[in-house]
Amino acid sequence: MTAAPSPLHIALSLAAHGVPPLPLRAGKVPFGNCPACAKNACGGRPNMKSAGPCLCPDVCHAWAAATTDTRILTSPAWEAAWRRAVAVAYHPGGAGVTVVDLDTPNAVAWARETLPATRTVPTTRGEHWIYRGVMRSANAVRPGVDVKSLMQYARWLGPGTGRMTALSPAVRALVVKEDTNPAPAGLASSSVPARAPWSRSVATGCRHTERYVRTGLERGLTLVSARTESGAGSQAFGVARFLAAQHAQCPGPCALDVIGEEIVAAAVAVGVPEDYARRAVTNGLNTGRGAAA
Repeated sequence: MTAAPSPLHIALSLAAHGVPPLPLRAGKVPFGNCPACAKNACGGRPNMKSAGPCLCPDVCHAWAAATTDTRILTSPAWEAAWRRAVAVAYHPGGAGVTVVDLDTPNAVAWARETLPATRTVPTTRGEHWIYRGVMRSANAVRPGVDVKSLMQYARWLGPGTGRMTALSPAVRALVVKEDTNPAPAGLASSSVPARAPWSRSVATGCRHTERYVRTGLERGLTLVSARTESGAGSQAFGVARFLAAQHAQCPGPCALDVIGEEIVAAAVAVGVPEDYARRAVTNGLNTGRGAAA
């Protein structure tokens, strides 16, 4: 039997075809930043949203580390990561493509009815639909659907099947729609304000005890804060959705906007752009309210 190609072998093949790869560690997530880059102390990679001075040779900054430079891919620092890698990811935007990540059977069924046919790649829970062209990335644009392009990574699961088509207005509208969703009252669009944490004094209609709410919120904030390299935006969405659903039977007000601010602050603290964090939390709160209705 022929042995499966190693992660580094796959990466070099991708790089040869103009697709910037990066290694994924246990858990299928990017490697954490080195001590010099921890908490973005280095300023970030030049190709990140906030361009910085980082020239670190290590596998830092998740998707922003992806490269087609074989000298970097085979350097000592990267070779050590490849030996520990359990999977390979790539930067769709760097390859000139956009991935619509359909994470559930319902999402796949929706895409087949709504989006133009294109190259598809089966995933564990759904499919990746790959389009030619780049756009802004956004998580949770609708239930079970993420858009991965300029500022995200996608797991490499093979070349897929079908003819790749160009980005269409229907795909671009997924992110535009998310931008125009109204934010819940209290969620500002400028900067994370310094404000008091959730308490009964601001949630006079909540049926839960303060201890119950604070315990759930602290657990959620811990989950978000643990996503130091990737996935904090998605985690913030999930936490907001879960917490909002817990208040379905409350007469209100429950001050979910205050809870949302704490989740946004936690996501921003681990490097999620503020507008991205706010959209994820807003969508999570709205989805949680709707799911509980």
